[in-house]
Amino acid sequence: MLNDTCSLKVDGAKESTWEGKSLPRTAHHHHPGGEKQSVLRLLFWETTTGCNLECVHCRRLDVSQRLAKSDLTTEEGLAFIDALTVTQKPILVFSGGEPLMRPDIFELAAYAIGRGLIVALATNGTLVTDQIAGQIKSVGIDRVSISIDGENAETHDGFRRLPGSFDRALEGIAYLRAHDVPVQINSTVAKHNEDQLPGIYDLAIDVGAIALHLFMLVPVGCGMQIADNIMLSAEQQEEVLHWFYDKSKAKALQMKATCAPHYYRIMRQRAQAEGTKIDRSTHGMAAITKGCLAGTSVCFVSHKGQVFPCGYLPVEAGNVRYQPFGEIWENAPLFETLRRPELLKGKCGVCEYIKVCGGCRARAYGEVGDLLEEEPYCIYQPPIQISKTPDN
Repeated sequence: MLNDTCSLKVDGAKESTWEGKSLPRTAHHHHPGGEKQSVLRLLFWETTTGCNLECVHCRRLDVSQRLAKSDLTTEEGLAFIDALTVTQKPILVFSGGEPLMRPDIFELAAYAIGRGLIVALATNGTLVTDQIAGQIKSVGIDRVSISIDGENAETHDGFRRLPGSFDRALEGIAYLRAHDVPVQINSTVAKHNEDQLPGIYDLAIDVGAIALHLFMLVPVGCGMQIADNIMLSAEQQEEVLHWFYDKSKAKALQMKATCAPHYYRIMRQRAQAEGTKIDRSTHGMAAITKGCLAGTSVCFVSHKGQVFPCGYLPVEAGNVRYQPFGEIWENAPLFETLRRPELLKGKCGVCEYIKVCGGCRARAYGEVGDLLEEEPYCIYQPPIQISKTPDN
């Protein structure tokens, strides 16, 4: 689960925070045996806002360059890594922006690896040369994800707004594979490429990728400005996820549907209809994970230290510039709330798939401003009816 762009884009005064608000709280999140819940598995760090592309769903270049001035410094980055490893050992994904525009990116990666973390890199691929690929390999970065948003240059370059970016990304992949660096392909799924998904799947295999992750567009931040034009409907998302399930059975690639928690409902419905048991041997990692992981086993740290549940949910839990990461992860009221699925509202709150799906908290927030509301892009209607108090 690597993505080369952050869809928050909330730099400025409008960013939200739950600090100080009255929230339902749980005491310490312990299992009966004493083991803490919500172990952090995956942390995305927006190492910089600097970028060389101006993608449809992202910031303008002039905005990116201006905001990059507030990136965490090298010293702050090293201190953040130290604080992170005190309490957690997640996979650390260096994202952006374009992380390869950060001059100290390999210094930070080497330091994190030296502290015992698995490090991955999420890039648009256009800056990967043979030399850069060699550095990635020698430093010990575990995997590189590259975004491919169409089966051809016309579609990809139109979305990325840079002619030649498709060919340059493929060149970057070739350099990485030449240095035996595992490559993952990411695709943001929307109207511009929904009919090209089979072609993107075949392309991922042809270039030697080991994984294909599809990202369903989340209408928050800059994504909200384009959502009406390119967002798939709930019915279209359902169709895509059924196609995704069918392709995953071929096991030609490691496949993951991201920002699509309802896939885990679809997977179980399909497996039940087929009489198939869900386990690692039949469904891979999808068998042991769940839908929305925001604030429970995944989180996102912005270029200036803000901690969010994920890269698409612009509600701030704290800031690593002013507070140790471990304190934020373990004690922030926002995270405590997200770890209580019984608080979910609407049909998500009564759905029998609540523990494996949970609905996208970012889409709920983007649609109605309440991260506990029901997933707005799921067509499923739970058999249990939502009880409503009759008007007096």
